[in-house]
Amino acid sequence: MWRPAQIGLLLLLSAAICHAETGFDARLTGYDYPYSVHTHRFSSQRQTLEMAYMHLPAKGERPTVLLLHGKNFAADYWQATAEYLSEKGYGVLMPDQIGFGKSSKPAHYQFSFEALAANTRALTDALGLKQVVVMGHSMGGMLAARYALRYPEQVTRLVMVNPVGLEDYLQYVEYKDPQFFYEQELEKTLEGVIAYQKKNYYDGQWKPEYEQLTDIHKGWIAGPDWPQVAWNNALTYDLIFTGAVVNEFERIAVPTHLIIGTRDTTGPGRGWKKPGVDYTLGQYDQLGKRAARRIPDAQLHELEGVGHMPQFEAFERYRQILDKIF
Repeated sequence: MWRPAQIGLLLLLSAAICHAETGFDARLTGYDYPYSVHTHRFSSQRQTLEMAYMHLPAKGERPTVLLLHGKNFAADYWQATAEYLSEKGYGVLMPDQIGFGKSSKPAHYQFSFEALAANTRALTDALGLKQVVVMGHSMGGMLAARYALRYPEQVTRLVMVNPVGLEDYLQYVEYKDPQFFYEQELEKTLEGVIAYQKKNYYDGQWKPEYEQLTDIHKGWIAGPDWPQVAWNNALTYDLIFTGAVVNEFERIAVPTHLIIGTRDTTGPGRGWKKPGVDYTLGQYDQLGKRAARRIPDAQLHELEGVGHMPQFEAFERYRQILDKIF
């Protein structure tokens, strides 16, 4: 049985298909998010930038959960999780990081998890949020860990859902200049995006709701600003390789929950390992356990047979874990 949020997401994404056919601009004009989108304007690195975000206020004394998206997605994909949290009375804040979704796509920006964390903290301050639960998926899990390390006085709990960065990739792979990723981005096709996600996220299985989550990519690739978007995509790959927060897990000072689909094998850079390296990247059935041992106050919640996207592939099992955390 589909939840209302899942049905709503399908309706929104279906409505976006006609726009995706003709293309989206860099800021996703014509692509609807599930909730009202607001803009936080700020100055960073000698330019004015805009961070798009959705905010569902908390009910009563419940805290706000800050949801941080992954590399290949935008804040809208948190809809089902946001609905779940909102029904329980939690506030929900869903920003698009700079370079992603409906936020600014600067021509030049020194991307780092430190910078993204600072930008996001400024947004929470502007909204008057004194304390937050920080929850991140995939690349957003790395950012969530960095946020908790930098702002432990604000963070009451940390939740990471199949985060990348559970290993220090540059120990095993060659560093690549952003131009390498830019050239790869320019060669992207919708068929290639779907093939990648089908293989790496869903174990070769495919459902209509999975395909519709690629509409942003489809629209950007067909749109007028694809080189600009592709360049931002390239720049933000650098975060994953140079922002090895795993080396600081022992310093995380807040209660932490790791939600791990153990079938996940995400291993950035496995195609360009250093000579002589035979280490196998992306063994999440081992990485989750290893991370839980390193983080002082961590609980591990494993989902056997589930991959990189538990909030889509196995929502009811994922929700049962959320019931334990929230």
